[in-house]
Amino acid sequence: MKWLACLLLFWPALMSAESIRVATYNTELGGEGPGLMLRDIERGAAKVEAIVQVIAKVQPDILALQGIDWDHHGKGLAALADRLAAAGVSYPHRYAAQPNSGLDSGVDLDGDGRLGGPGDAHGWGAYTGRRGIAVLSRFPFAEGGRSFSDVLWQDLPGAELPRYSNGSPFPSEAAQAAQRLSTTAHWLLPVDTPQGPLWLMTFQATPPVFDGPEDLNGLRNRDEIRLWQVLLDGKLGDAPTSRFVIAGGANLDPWDSDGRNEAIRALLADDRLQDPEPRSSGGAEAGSQGHRGNDALDTVEWNGVGRLRVDYVLPSADWTVTGSGVYWPARDAPGHATALDASRHRLVWVDLRAD
Repeated sequence: MKWLACLLLFWPALMSAESIRVATYNTELGGEGPGLMLRDIERGAAKVEAIVQVIAKVQPDILALQGIDWDHHGKGLAALADRLAAAGVSYPHRYAAQPNSGLDSGVDLDGDGRLGGPGDAHGWGAYTGRRGIAVLSRFPFAEGGRSFSDVLWQDLPGAELPRYSNGSPFPSEAAQAAQRLSTTAHWLLPVDTPQGPLWLMTFQATPPVFDGPEDLNGLRNRDEIRLWQVLLDGKLGDAPTSRFVIAGGANLDPWDSDGRNEAIRALLADDRLQDPEPRSSGGAEAGSQGHRGNDALDTVEWNGVGRLRVDYVLPSADWTVTGSGVYWPARDAPGHATALDASRHRLVWVDLRAD
């Protein structure tokens, strides 16, 4: 029976070798000014160490990050990768590009009559690169990646742009002619994995609140989510037909948050992908909020707003899902306090196998 003992010993490693773990995590690491995130990482701030512990515990193979400041030389992301390597999880392949957040448009996008403010950036931000997105991977990126971050909102098929009550464009026709759709970024990145090519679709949408009766942010959030279906429909050029994963922040709950909830419900119901419904014991036991959605599926906990499902890993329908979860341990379980200290968001992961 020695062979059985050996099999049981190495079974977890054998199973992990058969699957790819894809995760998304809004770290909220972005600083209040340029360079402050890098400072915190280099100093080993408590929040940074908690984030590192969470990632090291889950050990994703491909990790889509949000809330990460971008800098021209990639120092912030490299410093975080170094911290992770020291904690035992190595990501030799990294991708980051300048986000729309903090990127000045040169136009009065918020309609306040002034230029150059954070609301005049293509994505709200007081400095270039504020709270961008990035990808860390154990596997190399392949050629053929695309960014849709420069797609104008008005050019997205089926777009609905905000208007004043009299029907005129909000805040102006000139603003709408310049406004990009992506608040942060939309990327389509090919990754060479042991399971074959994987197309990663990642983004971070705007919160559908903090606006007025014109519903600028609600409409923009709707179309940022809807971009993926427009892409899969072939209306933004060539699109992957198989082996893709959408991983990122939609900032929208299917049932219980403000915003155009039908947008995320439509994405979840699209038969070209599947929703593994990752869940956690910590979310399930956190207490009833009277929400329509399942508390175990929640991925964020905001003061005053409550717990919602806003972060997603959605594989294409041709993957076999072998596991999934939200890293939010129960109150009496190891890692509970660390998950809460790291970020208001929780890391979401899905294990995939190409059968």
